[in-house]
Amino acid sequence: MPLKNYGVLACRIAARRREGAPDDTPHYQLHLTDNDGTHYRGAINVLSQQAPSELLFLADEDFRHPVTGNLPEAGSGWTELPPGPGGPSLDFIRGNLFAPEDMRPLPPDVPGQDNDLSDRLDHYVVRATTDPTVAVYVFGERWGPERNKNDKVFDFAPGNGVHDVHMNQGSVGQFSSSNGVWQDGGLLMHFPSESRWVGIFLAFQSQAWHTDEKTGHRIETAEPRPVERNASVRIMAALVNPTGPAPERETITLLNASPTPVNLEGWMLADAEDHMLALPAAAVAAGRTVTVSGGNGFELGNRGGAITLLDPAGLKVHGVSYTEEQAQREGWTVSF
Repeated sequence: MPLKNYGVLACRIAARRREGAPDDTPHYQLHLTDNDGTHYRGAINVLSQQAPSELLFLADEDFRHPVTGNLPEAGSGWTELPPGPGGPSLDFIRGNLFAPEDMRPLPPDVPGQDNDLSDRLDHYVVRATTDPTVAVYVFGERWGPERNKNDKVFDFAPGNGVHDVHMNQGSVGQFSSSNGVWQDGGLLMHFPSESRWVGIFLAFQSQAWHTDEKTGHRIETAEPRPVERNASVRIMAALVNPTGPAPERETITLLNASPTPVNLEGWMLADAEDHMLALPAAAVAAGRTVTVSGGNGFELGNRGGAITLLDPAGLKVHGVSYTEEQAQREGWTVSF
């Protein structure tokens, strides 16, 4: 079953603590506070109990995605989130937050500088700890408050915090019970002085990147971690906000990057709300593009959105996202 208490903590970072060997399950621990003075601990996994042990890591230092426009007020504390599209909930696969192949495995904590997962987290966390204007959002599962029990790491009372700050689908064995869709963990930071967001994402190498739409369990017949940049057909551009009054004629342009024709019969496009658009049953020649019009419920919203390309088996082939800022340029085509 999915996580019981999924949500996001809008907070600031007060302190950090690195854990490494000889701990069996080391974490990168964060002491977090909200505007009301409530204390939390953010427990971030840095080592997997399932082989391969090194976690996959990605830090997008200029994260631009419509999810940042749906977040609760900075410092407002814990907000429980219903899993589903169109809101602030995270889904590494369906939300098109990043390309899976951009993640890299990192050891938890080894000698040297800037060469392990804890070092990479330090790079952003130390900055956020010393700058009170930085807004931090921690996605995961809530625990506590634990009455009459102090936090075991930072000793505040009552014990209280967020864990599962990583991908929460496509797992196997004992961890498959936590699988679900639109409930992935992550860490978002807003640096207002630079008008910039940083997105930090973690996943286990044992997790799969094609998962069931209802359960979040892995689809056994699909490759574990696809390389989207090698997809034969890709989303190249979209006219999100056409000139003129509604209803507007939105369009999506696809490219066949392969050396052979591809028949699009059975292929689909999905919008940010998972509305589907069937593609024309026609072959696209090698190196050629095809432009299709939206409609029949498929819509590209002007407040930001996502577009996902699915093959006839219903597996994700490629995905993109665009922000509200990009969508406001009437008549301009957004390129990806």
